[in-house]
Amino acid sequence: MGGDHAPQAVVAGVIEAIKEIKVHVALVGQEDLIQKELAQYEYPKDHVEVVHAPEVVGMDEPAITPIRKKKNSSITIGINLLKQDGYDAFVSAGNTGAVVAAGTINLGMLEGVDRPAIGTVIPTLKEFSFVIDVGANTEAKPAHLLQSALMAKIYAREVLGVETPTIGLLNIGEEAGKGGGLAKEAYKLMQDHLKNFIGNIEANEVFSGKANCIVCDGFVGNVLLKVSEGLLESVGKLVKREVKKSPVAMIGAGLMKMGLGNLRKLADYSEFGGAPLLGVNGVVMIGHGRSNPKAIKNAIKATVREVEHDILSAMIKELNRPDVVTAARSTNFAGGAS
Repeated sequence: MGGDHAPQAVVAGVIEAIKEIKVHVALVGQEDLIQKELAQYEYPKDHVEVVHAPEVVGMDEPAITPIRKKKNSSITIGINLLKQDGYDAFVSAGNTGAVVAAGTINLGMLEGVDRPAIGTVIPTLKEFSFVIDVGANTEAKPAHLLQSALMAKIYAREVLGVETPTIGLLNIGEEAGKGGGLAKEAYKLMQDHLKNFIGNIEANEVFSGKANCIVCDGFVGNVLLKVSEGLLESVGKLVKREVKKSPVAMIGAGLMKMGLGNLRKLADYSEFGGAPLLGVNGVVMIGHGRSNPKAIKNAIKATVREVEHDILSAMIKELNRPDVVTAARSTNFAGGAS
């Protein structure tokens, strides 16, 4: 029931997904509305079930709503299905904070993880990078960033197909001594415990493809994500506006149509589907609030890849290396970590 175009876009995306891949989907929400949408499609009925959830968490409601006020919401009931046999993952385009809260409290954390983190795929000059965290943990400590880096490495390797992912720390300069206490301590932890750590990444290098994984706290990551989305949209509108002012420019734009189409595809969030919530004890994918059917379909596909590669087990193994556990214990409660 979440997202700007729910439940229509969600149901349409699910129908597209089950026609392309082998997956069983439980649509969680207000049954009458969901059945009304399903009635418009021809699809294998045994691949879709409807689980009734009478309450809906609004996009503008507090993150704690599904925990305290709406325990019969689609988010709460959907998350809790992961505790039952037969359900492997949860996908939602609804209230991000509510999904993070419900996932964290109802599922608990993976062994070796203190805080959850949201990762997202962004286009770069060398195909793509994976940025973590983009909003789950806005008050991180150095150990949290190390844990995020390890989870990002596993996700990039197992789901995105990068054999040996490189990892960079988003900072205000390349030098090791740049930034505040959090950045400096996180840099040292990553340098000591990550084989493919390449150092600091400045903001102007984010889209260069210099690192396969870029690590930051949730506040910085969310600002980065929102600025990037706004910039891409503004540039597109600006180009259209300026092209219309000149007949010659319009001819040139026509000749560049294919190239511009490929560029637009790279910048389209629906191509990547969603942002995985990593660190919780379950596979959870958060879609964009504006998710269209294509985005829902691709979010489901990415989620299936997580399940097929048993990403939770891979993360637990990586996060519970003796050196990582020791590092987390020695820094999590240290000063200078804000």
